[in-house]
Formats: sequence, C-alpha cells, structure tokens
Amino acid sequence: MAQPHQNIRWRRYTDSERLERTAVDLIKDAAQAALAQRGAFHIVLAGGRTPKRVYAALRSFDTDWSRWHVYYGDERCLPVDHEERNNRMAEEAWLHHVPIPAAQVHPIPAERGAEAAARAYAYTLAPAGEFDLVLLGLGEDGHTASLFPGQVWGQDDDAPDALAVHNAPKPPSDRVSVSAHRLSRARQVVFLVCGSSKTAALSAWREGKPLPAAAITPKTGVDVLVDFEI
Repeated sequence: MAQPHQNIRWRRYTDSERLERTAVDLIKDAAQAALAQRGAFHIVLAGGRTPKRVYAALRSFDTDWSRWHVYYGDERCLPVDHEERNNRMAEEAWLHHVPIPAAQVHPIPAERGAEAAARAYAYTLAPAGEFDLVLLGLGEDGHTASLFPGQVWGQDDDAPDALAVHNAPKPPSDRVSVSAHRLSRARQVVFLVCGSSKTAALSAWREGKPLPAAAITPKTGVDVLVDFEI
C-alpha cells in the first residue's frame, strides 16, 4: 500500500533555548485554539531532555487545565515509579504542578508488559479522536517515539493504535509505542530535534530514506524544529 507523502516544514534555530521557547509557544497556541474551537485540548507527549525543559516552562501557563487531555507517544516497560519512565519525567517536570484532572492524564501502563500494555492503551486511545498536538523527537538512528528502523511502525490504515515493541536497539528492549498511523491522526505534529549527533539521521530523513520519523504523515504536515545546521 502506498504511504501518504510527508509534507515537512524545516525550522532552524541558533540554539536549543530558542528552539525550546518556540516549542512552548507552539503548545500554548495550539491549546488556546483547541479550547476556543472545540472546548478541549488533546496533546501527546514525547520523552527526552528537551521536552523536559519545555514541559517545565508550561507550569506558569494561564489556561483552563481542567480541559486538557494528556497522552504519551511511547513508554519503556519498566516499573511504574522507575526514573526512566517518560510519564514520570513529565509528571515531575510539569503535570504534578498543574491541576489537570487525573482521569484526563493517560500514562501507558507499560509495567504490565508490552503486549498487555499495548492492548490497554489502544483501548484508551479509541475514543480520543484526532489529537490536537503531537510532540515527537528524533533518535540518532531516525527512530521516533519507540518506532525503530527495521521494525513494524504501524503505518497502514488497519494498524492498531498502539504497538508492542520488542528487541528495541536501546534498553529496555521491551516498550510500547503509539503507531505511526495513530500519531498521524493529528491536527499538528511537531518534532523537537536538538544536538548535532542527530545530523546523519536528519540528512537521511531529508533525502527521503525510509525512516520511522518519515512515517508520520498528518494531513497538515509536520514541523521539524532543529538547533543545528541543516
């Protein structure tokens, strides 16, 4: 099956601080628009150091937190309180400091194991509809969320919303990821790409090579924020 073409807007910044400020502004703008137009804001979070700083900057945002709905793009199969869990990072940096109702924050239950957690998260995502904003990163190998080169990405229309990931090239080997098709069901997708170690992956992406990051194809295209020369 032919995959949709990915429309990319490359946005370069002179340093990571400028990139992070832009990311914060994009989140705020997306939230305000969604709340005004649809009465709720559905955001998918990425893991990593750059998102952590972005999330911390959102603590002081003046918004109606009661209408925010938070999801995660992927999670490591680790104990629920493990320091390397994506949801723990987001909670400590941001979510525990704002009054989003607990029932509207949806961590991936990866502590159950990849298969069970993927089934449970697909059930959680089913009623969510189109995401308002999806935040993603880029690995040095071109992976995004926990969609890795050489593995199943869930691009097809009949792909499940969440995938069990085994044999990931980075520890832990077992993970859960929202599928490429489900991540593409979004009004806005933003990649945060910091550090020149991502240069090779970014070059491969720009050359049109088959990478997981290139499998995210929302109708509105994707914005890629980069803090190094491209």
